[in-house]
Amino acid sequence: MKGKGVFFGILAAVCYGTNPLGALPLYDEGVNTASVLVYRFSTAVAMLAVLLVTGHQSFCVSRRDMSTLAPLGVLFAISSITYYHSFRFMDAGIASTILFVYPVMVAVIMSAFFKEHITASTVAAISLALTGTALLYEGGRDVSLSVTGIVLVMLSALSYAVYIVIVNQSNIRMTTIKLTFHVMLICLVTLLVYSLSSPDMTLVMPPSPRAWFFACWLGLVPTVLSLVFMTKAVHMVGATATAIMGALEPLTAVSIGVMLFGESLTARLITGVALILFAVALIVLGKNNQLHAIRSSLSSIVKRRWRWRS
Repeated sequence: MKGKGVFFGILAAVCYGTNPLGALPLYDEGVNTASVLVYRFSTAVAMLAVLLVTGHQSFCVSRRDMSTLAPLGVLFAISSITYYHSFRFMDAGIASTILFVYPVMVAVIMSAFFKEHITASTVAAISLALTGTALLYEGGRDVSLSVTGIVLVMLSALSYAVYIVIVNQSNIRMTTIKLTFHVMLICLVTLLVYSLSSPDMTLVMPPSPRAWFFACWLGLVPTVLSLVFMTKAVHMVGATATAIMGALEPLTAVSIGVMLFGESLTARLITGVALILFAVALIVLGKNNQLHAIRSSLSSIVKRRWRWRS
């Protein structure tokens, strides 16, 4: 069960990491932030609706479930709006790096409000993941940080962290597809209200078949697939572990840049990738019961050395 959870967590992170592959081409064709988000989530809702119909699942939910689904949809909308809007104030590489503070937020929330024990391996994994993610960004010396951009990304990270925690703590009894459909539907409604209330955020139709393709890509891969896999992972291995595995998101974005856009693979990037993979490996080790004996042995060795040094 936990092995599947780790697998789903990795898939969720990799799928979400393809976000720039769909968003940046749409920006290049003149589609604004609000329009990109609306078309991303409208295509996601349409795809999920088809899955519900073909799977003969009901769309109905109880008021009790809706009281949890509604905040999830609003939180995801806030996270998306603030993150995408931050690209207008800072480089996307800096934004994606700062965004990865959300595993720390998840760990703090779970510890402070739900008494989850934070182990040494969890702290080590978070530290390695944060360091590795920072190394993935190679900005020029003339790059400046925008206070507005930083605030937007931090709000995005906090919203996403709270989203993951609520998914982990909720007692909703429904399929992952149904849960994701209603969350995305509420998210879409929130985005439409936002776009209509912002004079400078008028909706722009995708101007070409290529733009429609990338809108569908955003709806399928970094939205439907990512959220379905993430929800499964959270229920199987917990919120903190799933959040840490999200370090594979910026790693995926860097891999896309190297393989598809001819970006150079430097020693700094290789080091960052290695640290992130090591962080994810720590989580995999922590969730694999068959390796419990290895972890215990390593822990006892560390303790003995610590006593010897003391």
